[in-house]
Amino acid sequence: MRSLIIGGTRNLGPSIVQALLQQGHEVTVFNRGQTRDDLPEEVERVRGDRTDPAQFKKALGGREFDLVVDTTLYNGEEAKAVVEEFSSRVGRYIFLSTGQVYLVRIGVERPFKEEDYSGPVMAEPPKSNEGEHNNWLYGADKRAAEDVFARAWIERKFPFTSLRLPIVNSERDHYDRIYGYFLRLQDGGPILAPEVTEDARLPLRHVYGEDVTQAIVRVAGSDQSKGRAYNIGQDETLSLEQFLEMLAELMHRPLRIARVSRETLEQRGLLPDCSPFSGRWMSSLENARGKAELGMQYTPVSTYLKKLVSYYQAVPAKKIEGYERRAVELDLAPSK
Repeated sequence: MRSLIIGGTRNLGPSIVQALLQQGHEVTVFNRGQTRDDLPEEVERVRGDRTDPAQFKKALGGREFDLVVDTTLYNGEEAKAVVEEFSSRVGRYIFLSTGQVYLVRIGVERPFKEEDYSGPVMAEPPKSNEGEHNNWLYGADKRAAEDVFARAWIERKFPFTSLRLPIVNSERDHYDRIYGYFLRLQDGGPILAPEVTEDARLPLRHVYGEDVTQAIVRVAGSDQSKGRAYNIGQDETLSLEQFLEMLAELMHRPLRIARVSRETLEQRGLLPDCSPFSGRWMSSLENARGKAELGMQYTPVSTYLKKLVSYYQAVPAKKIEGYERRAVELDLAPSK
């Protein structure tokens, strides 16, 4: 099979490439070439900016693929370009969407089901509230992309499948979210998190990166999944405290959580870095459809956290932007 990965170098990309190579695919990656590439030599590299329609068409125009996995599509205009470019020239197209398509909906409750997608969407927040607006826009733009593909399926039988993802935890997470918690536990100081109000109790129902790769492989081999959307997310639902207790136990470190008002943390510019799993825009997905139709099986949280801790302990320590203001956090933490 001839397969194209749009993206392919960050977070999930290398895992997807390796899995397809193991399945015997001939793999091409299309990206700007700005991220260090440690992919195998047999992978074909095609360079270009997918947000520029002319570059996209010049690089990929006329080529046919049995499978396209798109990891870097974010809005309706990019989706239209894909449909125009690949109609009648792709066997399967897999779009990595997001659980935030539900977070911009009105009147739905966690865990979200695929059937919750249709319905009214909340009004656009003011741009002056940058964080809320950016998160709303991300979900709204991904919905616009999904709607383009849904229409293309009805009108042209464009063979898309949307995989709706929550937060993806992996060894290559370029946001360094769990690694940030790891560093804070390692230094022995408290982890700052918002005071326990309703929006600070949002459940953690994320997914391990290797399980997303599993979903892609399963969709690639399933005709039933054409024109469908699937929530991809772990089985367990955890509180922030349960997650951090599990992480601290694996690291053999004591855990101390210091609660500070969300307003104070935001004013000091410490969120989301001090506790990235304390955000309001964190989806929780019900995963029954993927289990029934794709045969999905999920890695337990304790298993993948153990893998991540072992990985962080084995590789050289690195500096991350989210840890640079750790001294401010420690100064702000309430005394014992």
